[in-house]
Amino acid sequence: QVQLVESGGGLVQAGGSLRLSCAASGRTFSTYAMGWFRQAPGKEREFVATISWNGRVTKYADSVKGRFTISRDNAKNTVYLQMNSLKPENTGVYYCAAGPSLDRVAYTYNYWGQGTQVTVSS
Repeated sequence: QVQLVESGGGLVQAGGSLRLSCAASGRTFSTYAMGWFRQAPGKEREFVATISWNGRVTKYADSVKGRFTISRDNAKNTVYLQMNSLKPENTGVYYCAAGPSLDRVAYTYNYWGQGTQVTVSS
């Protein structure tokens, strides 16, 4: 069992930066791949980034490549999402998730946080 708590969201102007954190409970955190997903109002949850259990492999949605960076610190049971050059279309609730494999599909992840709101103003 893994419990996830996101933090770091907020209101930022276009072009700005935010760093999201996701703190996990449980001793098995380091065995899970971790993902970040975004859900905008009225839209389905969509993939943003994912990272392997050891941090060596990462994948990104094309829309965030070069601007967002996912990382993890297994000693701190925490995964991060550094978001730079933010755009209004990045607005939404950001969720972190834990799952058995590096995947872009939400249903493959077993555990989810409650989400943190990110709003990018133009």
